[in-house]
Amino acid sequence: MLIIREAFFGIRRFEDFQSHLGIARNILTARLKKLVANGILERVPIKEGAKRHQYQLTTKGKELMPMLIALTQWGDRWIYGEGKEPVIFRDREHGQPIAPICVCNSAGKPLKPREIMPTPGPGANDKARARLEELQQLAMQIEAERRRKLEQEKKQQQQKAPA
Repeated sequence: MLIIREAFFGIRRFEDFQSHLGIARNILTARLKKLVANGILERVPIKEGAKRHQYQLTTKGKELMPMLIALTQWGDRWIYGEGKEPVIFRDREHGQPIAPICVCNSAGKPLKPREIMPTPGPGANDKARARLEELQQLAMQIEAERRRKLEQEKKQQQQKAPA
């Protein structure tokens, strides 16, 4: 993830990745090869016909940006704390900090974890389908228990209320 972060920050050359991250050459080489093999980075000549290469994010790699920002924002909130953020992502045009990353439904409404339900996609195998069915059943049980507790609390409050 740190290599991808540095690539987003504009680092392209092996030596620059190494100096910014402090990674041993052999480890950096192996990780860069994996990122290239997985289509996250591409290795391109520094200049046409040059023997030296640099690394650039592919379209697939660039689509990791929301994840990178979400992880950064999570770390800022839960590890560093407000006012102690080491990096703040800003809108280049206006200079304002970007809004927190959130998961929204198709209408743009932010969703809480309990409002999200995983379902099998077209590529799901039988094992994945069975597991997702188990999760759906579990989610329904948890929701039923949550509603039951809310009803109990509501009844208790009504009983305590003066007539």
